[in-house]
Formats: sequence, structure tokens, C-alpha cells
Amino acid sequence: MPETVITVQGQHSAWYPAERATVTATISADGPDRDAVFARATKAADAVRASITTRHHTETGPITRWSSDTVRVWSHRPWSDTGKLLPLVHTAGLDFTARFSSFEELSSWVEEVVAIKGAGIAGIEWSLTEAKQATAATEARSRAVKDAVAKATVYAQSIGLGTVTATAIADPGMLGDSAATPPPVYAQAAAMKMRGGAPSDTPLALKPEQIEVQASVDARFLAR
Repeated sequence: MPETVITVQGQHSAWYPAERATVTATISADGPDRDAVFARATKAADAVRASITTRHHTETGPITRWSSDTVRVWSHRPWSDTGKLLPLVHTAGLDFTARFSSFEELSSWVEEVVAIKGAGIAGIEWSLTEAKQATAATEARSRAVKDAVAKATVYAQSIGLGTVTATAIADPGMLGDSAATPPPVYAQAAAMKMRGGAPSDTPLALKPEQIEVQASVDARFLAR
């Protein structure tokens, strides 16, 4: 029997517990007096900033890094339900982003922030450390190649051939045979949105999400 070309896509995915959480906190204030609105937003921003800086000691945490905008103020004239142009409304806002390595401190900080008037949590994104992400990606790529070999071997045996030899291995779509080209490696993290509100007597417990790391590879084999 002549040689047969077999082209397959190998895949592998694995789940890992989150190691970091990136939180976005928002500050917002509005009203008819621009200076008063700016003052309220600044006061809330100062409180949130203080809650961050007291936790940002070193690169090991509990806050490993953070950033913030400057207070922005803009104005608009809303319309009433009857189509009447209403008085000018001024709005001020800014965002904070903080990356936590301690989820216990994260829960405590979220409770502290939502108790600040004008502050709230826009969302939490769970992730791996850079080192863990690199290790997981390497493992996923290796297992994706092994999956491709296993698939090609099954195809070869199903038509009465015994061995397969790889002639090309590439990221998805680079062999020119795939219509869809998913990324070769990706990590999927869940994001959670939260609204501010009155503090509760029960301590907030946030459950870290599992992170999926997936790899795909296209491979071409000769079966004999």
C-alpha cells in the first residue's frame, strides 16, 4: 500500500487553581455642582488609594501591583421623559486596578471598598502567576503534540497501516488545511462583577475560579 498523508489537530487542556486576582474598583459621583462632585470623588478616591497602599508592601503581596486614573469630570444635559432639556449634570469618576496574591486580603479589601460612599467593585479576574502560566503552557503544548500522534496512529491503523512519521508540526492554521484557526495556547479566566452595597455582618468569602490552559497544534504525518 502506498504512503498515506494524515493531517490532524492535537489538543490538550488542563485546569489549575487561580493564584492571582485582578480587581477593578470604580469611583463615581454626580450632581449639579461641579466642585462638589469633584470633591466627593476625590474623597472616595483617597480612601480607596489608602486602602491599597497599606497592602502594597512588596512584589509578594498581598497587593503585588496596582494603578489608578486621575479624577475625570465631564458634564451633560439630560432630557426628561417629556423631551425637556434638564439642568446641567456634572459627573466625576476614576478607576483603580489592584492585583492580589492573597485571597483572604482580597475579600477584606472588597468589603472595605464597597463601604466607601461612591466606590464599588466593577469586576474580579482570576489568573495564574506568569511562571505558572509558562509552565502550564509548555505542558499543554507537549501533550497536544502527543494527542496528535495518537490520533494519527488510530487513523493509520484503521486503514491497515502500522506506523506514522511526523513531517510537519505547526501552530493551528499554519499548515494551510484548517478553516478555523484557534490560538495555539490560551488561558481562560472567569471575571466576576460586583455591585457596591451596605456592608454585611457576615465576612465576604470569594471563591477563586479554576483557570483553563489549552493548547492546539496541527500536525502532518506519513503513514506506512
